[in-house]
Amino acid sequence: MLPARARLAALALALLGAGTVTAGAQAPTSGPVHGFAMHGDVKYPAGFKHFDYVNPAAPKGGEVKYAVAGTSFDSFNPFILRGVPTGIVMVTIETLMVSSNDEPFTKYCLVCETIEVPEDRSWVEFSIRREGRFHDGSPITVDDVIWTFETLKAKGHPAYRSYYADVLKAEKKGERGVRFTFKPGINRELPLIVGELPVLSKAWWSTREFDKTTLEPPLGSGPYRIDAFEAGRYVTLRRVPDHWAANLPVNVGRNNFDVARYDYYRDQTVALEAFKAGAYDIRTENQALAWATQYDNPALAQGLIKKEEIPEERVSGMQALVMNTRRAPFNDRKFREAMSYGFDFEWSNRTLFHGAYTRTRSYFDNSELAARGLPSPEELKLLAPFRGKVPEEVFTTEYNPPKTDGTGNTRDNQRVATRLLREAGYRIENQQLIDKQGKPVSFEILLVSPQFERIVLPYAENLKRLGINARVRTVDTSQYQRRMDEFDFDMTVSGWGQSESPGNEQRSFWSSAQRDVPGSRNLAGIADPAIDAMIEHIIAAESRADLVTAVRALDRLLQWGHYVVPNWHVRADRVAYWDRFSRPAVTAKVGYDPGAWWVDPQKDAALREKRGR
Repeated sequence: MLPARARLAALALALLGAGTVTAGAQAPTSGPVHGFAMHGDVKYPAGFKHFDYVNPAAPKGGEVKYAVAGTSFDSFNPFILRGVPTGIVMVTIETLMVSSNDEPFTKYCLVCETIEVPEDRSWVEFSIRREGRFHDGSPITVDDVIWTFETLKAKGHPAYRSYYADVLKAEKKGERGVRFTFKPGINRELPLIVGELPVLSKAWWSTREFDKTTLEPPLGSGPYRIDAFEAGRYVTLRRVPDHWAANLPVNVGRNNFDVARYDYYRDQTVALEAFKAGAYDIRTENQALAWATQYDNPALAQGLIKKEEIPEERVSGMQALVMNTRRAPFNDRKFREAMSYGFDFEWSNRTLFHGAYTRTRSYFDNSELAARGLPSPEELKLLAPFRGKVPEEVFTTEYNPPKTDGTGNTRDNQRVATRLLREAGYRIENQQLIDKQGKPVSFEILLVSPQFERIVLPYAENLKRLGINARVRTVDTSQYQRRMDEFDFDMTVSGWGQSESPGNEQRSFWSSAQRDVPGSRNLAGIADPAIDAMIEHIIAAESRADLVTAVRALDRLLQWGHYVVPNWHVRADRVAYWDRFSRPAVTAKVGYDPGAWWVDPQKDAALREKRGR
């Protein structure tokens, strides 16, 4: 439920932690309340002390070091299209509300003290806390909230215009109230979408250009402030000792480190070696090969480094080879389908990943939202108006990506791919695939991480057997970001994270209106009225059952559109860390939640002694 640029904030949230049913006390018509749920009631009642997945007695103090690998940054402004910003800035800025990590989509007041929503959800009104403060001591005001909203829509990343498109206006109500009025229509998610609004200082930004990149850290209000940095190399955050919101229930047991340093590494291999040498403390591993074979060292053998696979119940989303349908040959569905038969997941999983992964088949895998089997009667009711305009398989066949026996023999899949290409009007001449215009088929697979080359190069070899020249090119972070923002690619590796409660953000992912908006997340260039309609059904869902039905219908359309070659997912977070930390006894559904970890004084002292420091 985040706008496109907020994927950068996810970096910081994943590292420091972010703030998925049981009974609670909340209803849309009950007047001002402390929290709000998309469907049903909130889990935590008014007056709750803390979330279940934190340790309220966790000690504060100590320093933690992280690595940010495979990227860089040149700006502290994550709210605009320009530059390569660091999402770490978002840890310094508070939002109106904060999510709980054990409910599908529920938010509790942070900058706001209460939220009020009418039964028809045509507006939302927040009461802003009197105690809210920016880091310079100035109060957080209603004017700051309204200015932030209006500025993000007018000058922010284009995704904000889409995200807040149905919010008609923001206006002051009394001394501490701010009401957001929504356009006519049904978008039941809007109260929570507005609750995600980061609150910026109007006074601070009034003397600066909002739409320009900057290396001046913006004035924040969060639990941390930027203490030191070197562009592209590191950022150090220091905990605000008198943070105004430290004792609010949503923050109790969180933000326990006094100092958090983030070192940027362009190369993943160098970053791993730096971790084993003790240059930083905690590492999440996204490479199965590295997890299985590259952590063995004396520190691990002696128990100084711990390796854990922390279970998680997140929706897996979709990581994939994404095809840009704005360009030939990917504007041909049969050609896109043929591309799926070139990828040998079973061989890759056995040979490259030590069998660690599950093949992704749904855009909402690992959840009840994933489309399985044939459409239900409820799904068919939504899909029926588009019969004859979408692939017939949507109605008749369960989608599953092509499979192999894992030996590297892909002849059966090659035969299927060749047939599909022939049906699409392609032919083979001198071992090259020739298109309808008589030109050899050639395209580029764009990467930002060299680590993906060992996966994509075998895929390119399989495509070569089909007569296709697929060139693999790896570029630096800034060039990759620019090309993604401008949709200047043929095929790339990317993905879409999903939540348990999809909604408004699906427009940015798949809608026709976002197809040609620079910086949107509609990387595949999808423009399909049926998909547009399913997105609106998702947004308008009045119950959890309605939401699940609409998401499954959307999933089927995306699956059978063959916009991507699905990759894989894992159902645990792989975390390695030097043994100086403790974490809560209860693990949140999100899995690894470092915002709730703390430096354990006894473990820290023991580790120092063993390392001779």
